[in-house]
Amino acid sequence: MKRANQSEVVVITGASAGVGRAIVREFAKRKAQIGLVARGRDGLEGAHKEVEAEGGKALVLPTDVADPEQIEMAAAAVEETFGPIDIWINNAMVSVLSPVKEMTPDEFKRVTDVTYLGYVYGTLAALRRMLPRNRGVIVQVGSALAYRSIPLQSAYCGAKHAVKGFTESLRSELIHDGSRVRVTMVHLPALNTPQFSWIKSRMPNHPQPVPPIFQPEVAAEAIVWAAHHDRREVHVGLPTVKAIWGEKFIPGLLDHLSCPERLCFPANRRAGRSQQAGQPLADGPGRSWGARYLR
Repeated sequence: MKRANQSEVVVITGASAGVGRAIVREFAKRKAQIGLVARGRDGLEGAHKEVEAEGGKALVLPTDVADPEQIEMAAAAVEETFGPIDIWINNAMVSVLSPVKEMTPDEFKRVTDVTYLGYVYGTLAALRRMLPRNRGVIVQVGSALAYRSIPLQSAYCGAKHAVKGFTESLRSELIHDGSRVRVTMVHLPALNTPQFSWIKSRMPNHPQPVPPIFQPEVAAEAIVWAAHHDRREVHVGLPTVKAIWGEKFIPGLLDHLSCPERLCFPANRRAGRSQQAGQPLADGPGRSWGARYLR
């Protein structure tokens, strides 16, 4: 365990914006030493300044989490600079807002590589360091969509379901081995982040999360709390709880209530009110393709 006067060493993927950036700020308040992992250097440099302003330390690590070698290099750099990693937070993601029938194999692959395999590679890098020391915490930033999928986000929902299944297998193995390494999931509701400005979209209008929409600081506080408390899962917000329990008891009804005609684009002709904000996309459908990782 860390002594009272020692700073935690934390790695955060998707640290450049959105929930990841909010998590960075929460740990910076704790004077943590943080490895900042994402592809966008500008966002990482901004996060670095915020950490230093709070009295913490940070290491900027431009990294594609879909590449296991880059993840391993980032983990090694953090430990070389700050010492043993105490907490690893997997948060990076990309998505495509599109009907399944219009998706391409490359789009499914990219979303899966980042949003699922990025978590797997990050977890493996953390385990390689935590297991020999028999301590450490891995936090998987999940979603209500890991339980209840919605239309137009098939690749993202599939990846979040996969992260849940992977994490449950890992947790069982850690318990069997008597390991003191802990893994937890934090499932989030819709959040007010740049995600829907950066993901690729085939919708005629500018997309938005399904309301009600929470601020990223709410998620960040829950994630930091989960990193320091022994909980199997943390469900953030009543909408998340409703989605999880709804999937347990009325999944068939939810299939109909969340169909695309009700949720997003009635009769494929006009924008609805849930995932589209009503403003036309400036550059037309399909303009953005996950230039950075965020929640």
